[in-house]
Amino acid sequence: MKLSRQFTVFGSAIFCVVIFSLYLMLDRGHFDHPKSPRREGTFPKGQLSILQEKIDHLERLLAENNEIISNIRDSVINLSESVKDGQRNPEAVNFSQGSFSELLPSALVSLTIDPEDCSFASKSGSQASDVQMLDVYDILPFDNPDGGVWKQGFDITYNENEWDDEPLQVFVVPHSHNDPGWLKTFDDYFRDQTQHILNNMVVKLQEDNKRKFMWSEISYFSKWWDGIDSQKKDAVKRLIEDGQFEIVTGGWVMPDEASPHYFALIDQLIEGHQWLEKTLGVKPKSGWAVDPFGHSPTMTYLLKRSGFSNMLIQRVHYSVKKYFATQKMLEFFWRQNWDLGSSTDILCHMMPFYSYDVPHTCGPDPKICCQFDFKRLPGGRVSCPWRVPPEAIHTGNVQHRAWMILDQYRKKSKLFRTKVLLAPLGDDFRYSESSEWDQQYQNYQKLFDFMNSHPELHVKAQFGTLSDYFEALRKAGNLEEKNSNSVFPVLSGDFFTYADRDNHYWSGYFTSRPFYKRLDRVLESYLRAAEMLYSLALVESKKSDKMNAFPSVDHYKLLTEARRNLGLFQHHDAITGTSKDWVVVDYGTRYLLVYNPTEQERFSVVSVYVNSPKVKVLSPSGKPVMVQVSGVWDGTTTVSHEAYQISFMVHLPPLGLGVYQLLEVLNSEMVLADYNIYTSGGNNVQVNPDKVFKIKEMQNSADDITLENSYMKVWFSGISGLLKKINTKEDGKNHQIKMELAWYGTTSNRDKSGAYLFLPDGEAKPYVFTDPPTIRVTHGRIFSEVTCFFHHLTHTVRLYKVQGLEGESLELSNIVDIRGEYNREIAMRISSDVNSQNRFYTDLNGYQIQPRVAMSKLPLQANIYPMTTMAYIQDGGIRLTLHSAQSLGVTSLKSGQLEVIMDRRLMQDDNRGLGQGLQDNKITANLFRLLLERRNEKEEKSSVSFPSLLSHMTSSFINHPVIPMTTYAESGVPQILNAFSPLTSSMPCDMHVVNLRTIQSKADSGPSDEAALILHRKGFDCKFSNRDTRLLCSTTQGKIKVDKLFNKLIVESLIPTSLSLMHSPRDARNISEIDMSSMEINTFRIRLR
Repeated sequence: MKLSRQFTVFGSAIFCVVIFSLYLMLDRGHFDHPKSPRREGTFPKGQLSILQEKIDHLERLLAENNEIISNIRDSVINLSESVKDGQRNPEAVNFSQGSFSELLPSALVSLTIDPEDCSFASKSGSQASDVQMLDVYDILPFDNPDGGVWKQGFDITYNENEWDDEPLQVFVVPHSHNDPGWLKTFDDYFRDQTQHILNNMVVKLQEDNKRKFMWSEISYFSKWWDGIDSQKKDAVKRLIEDGQFEIVTGGWVMPDEASPHYFALIDQLIEGHQWLEKTLGVKPKSGWAVDPFGHSPTMTYLLKRSGFSNMLIQRVHYSVKKYFATQKMLEFFWRQNWDLGSSTDILCHMMPFYSYDVPHTCGPDPKICCQFDFKRLPGGRVSCPWRVPPEAIHTGNVQHRAWMILDQYRKKSKLFRTKVLLAPLGDDFRYSESSEWDQQYQNYQKLFDFMNSHPELHVKAQFGTLSDYFEALRKAGNLEEKNSNSVFPVLSGDFFTYADRDNHYWSGYFTSRPFYKRLDRVLESYLRAAEMLYSLALVESKKSDKMNAFPSVDHYKLLTEARRNLGLFQHHDAITGTSKDWVVVDYGTRYLLVYNPTEQERFSVVSVYVNSPKVKVLSPSGKPVMVQVSGVWDGTTTVSHEAYQISFMVHLPPLGLGVYQLLEVLNSEMVLADYNIYTSGGNNVQVNPDKVFKIKEMQNSADDITLENSYMKVWFSGISGLLKKINTKEDGKNHQIKMELAWYGTTSNRDKSGAYLFLPDGEAKPYVFTDPPTIRVTHGRIFSEVTCFFHHLTHTVRLYKVQGLEGESLELSNIVDIRGEYNREIAMRISSDVNSQNRFYTDLNGYQIQPRVAMSKLPLQANIYPMTTMAYIQDGGIRLTLHSAQSLGVTSLKSGQLEVIMDRRLMQDDNRGLGQGLQDNKITANLFRLLLERRNEKEEKSSVSFPSLLSHMTSSFINHPVIPMTTYAESGVPQILNAFSPLTSSMPCDMHVVNLRTIQSKADSGPSDEAALILHRKGFDCKFSNRDTRLLCSTTQGKIKVDKLFNKLIVESLIPTSLSLMHSPRDARNISEIDMSSMEINTFRIRLR
């Protein structure tokens, strides 16, 4: 068989199966019964969910994708016939196993760490910033006195002579904030508003070269660009060249900064930047984030690595804004907590007032600023809430009106350290009508002309873009001069949790719609796997002279669509939730391909559904492996015999495939799970005997239930089934670790919790049950688990009885259903004997750890923080980490506690513009791992903290699970799949392949011969017991020899570039060794053959 055929089958099959599996599996929800259709949440007829519209739209998009995938799949099936020829020609195989050998888990070697690699964590945090946000929180009283016209601030005064020597430079920056879907769908917004804004922009900016405008969301801009003629396109390019029109940030969206994983943040940045570079030759240099609800230093780092020098933020706690204003610290260099030098510094401007709309951007008095929002002139659709309307500017009033606004400009400038002032002029979806362009630009130009022609006013006012402002600011602050002391302070830390007024903390949205937050993470994992497999398949296919057989362009278009859909999701919780049944593998299929999406060799337990309990599984080398057969349950106590779950350990090469054969025969390596079901007399549960499994009925009792593996013994309550205690066998210590469930209500005040805000009615109340829950205990050779069936959730704790990483932590999962509740939120709380005081640690975007302090001077809701992948508490002897496979809100309100808000059902709007509560709840699955680690370091206050290597790997396992795929080849699978092992060996433990993403061709919408290899070197803490962690990798001080990286592939070139591929360093050249510092994320342009 010709190699090209094999490559086609390989590339197409893998790619299709990954994407198709994604589509099928997104909504599987981890339910027990494979065939039971999911009950959907109901929604009152009169209250059409805005989110539902978005979901419907995305469903249509995905349905189209689905159709394309089906067509490709059919072509693959046709081609697969010719695979049979290839089976007879093993010499045609191009992949080899490299140095990957089939080890038994018991033969693993323990991890070796280069002592040099441990120094980073111990040095980190020693570099003092001028401002550390943990200290700011410590000193702020968080009171809220009436500040006068600037309600949340203070009275600002000035001396009129202050600008005599150096005039005030004012940049009025017109902008329009376009949400890609909020109250309307993306397409409706585009049709009704966005396209008109951009069409008018082209016309109106050309009328006067003093006019400026800027734009940030490329999702909208690219859609508009695709529909305009070449004349308009040329005009846009001219406007950009002349500096009248600027693209700021240039990501696919303006992302949320609390919930997204850094993979998705990078992905949407690359998507936007690549589109801009290819289409317009534009490279944005300033960041603009006016609407995210709180700000993360992870986003700051990603912008800096993309080549940005400046950024702007807006939604920061009003008390922090006020304090920064009093200290003139609203402009600062934002540095990463862990930075040992100043390489991560980026100049940041924080807007001082309540909002980014016109009333809150010209100065401290919104009543006056509103009079200079000329869209609100009498007769229009919007007016000023302060009941004093704007006046059109004419010769009779220009002097008085110029004085009024100059007074605001001067007062605002007193909050900053230079005489350069930024005055944004815009709001949501502004400038959609031609008349508004005229109203704003003509009236402001009259004011500017008057001010600039009166030297005694000592002001120069003009329209500007964001970069115009930052250029002038850098000049005024002497930042262009080498070795000059900066007038701006250095700040480290983050800006969560955001409050815009009173005790209105935006900590609700950290959890809101958790169903979609979980699906987002699954989608990211599948997209990343598809990207890497596609890039490798593309290279392999080019080795053949019949490359045309591999449908690379079609697949690339699908990948682009998937990237863009994921990008849109980072702005809004909208991803399709269509219900699909489990696909049950019948033995006609016979082959299971298991893909390892991590860059280290991996032992992992795989579970799949089959249609018979008689099963034999053969490893890639043809040896039988141990299989646990578990029941699939119809309800709590009855086994369904339509399907069975089989679980077995797979051993996979890094980024490679293992092919396992499934046979329907009785087998000595097959072990059936046993069951104990605990019931109480009051809940009328009947346990039926079973023809296949041994099921024993027990009574709920005060006796504990125990599970055990070689790392730990775990105790559960015989009444509730919930976790009570863990004994770690390494040191023989018992740890009191108690699982609890709790409810939050909402306050009885007028302002209540909603989609954004969390306003609880006090501390959480315990979850009370009248009858003990039914408890189902599974005992098996691969895993054992305890499942408790409560009214609102099914809670499972699973202990894997395997050597290596999966056996070292407990897997926790919940299926939550609060659709019948009224204004309640459900939390999972872990209470332990860890002496953590009021300190806890949460991750930011899966990239870095931010220490937190629970403060009694703040309301409860202020102490909730976003958790993307993990949170932990610790004392001198132990660290307890909760790893999460979805973003949720987390806190530690008492010493030894970690608490996660799992779902929220709220009946009212919280007056932040959405216009509805949260009533579209779905049955939601969540997934966690609980890891206990012995540490030997005193717990001290520090601005920085790092996970251990074991913790990093555990996080990688839960967020990048192995991907099982079935193949339909009747005569076996192509040999090329059997031996697919693209790396020569495991990458270092602290190195993570963020992505291997094929770059788009400059000529068309297909792929180029280059890919972006994105690597992250993780910072880790060595002060943990590493005995028996059994990680299959070592550390190498961040160095990797390029020629030793890939197996049977030659690296033609590897050239460092900026994170989003916009900039190449001046000395960019082909490198033979990768050398990265801890915490760095680097992108390389790679050519493989």
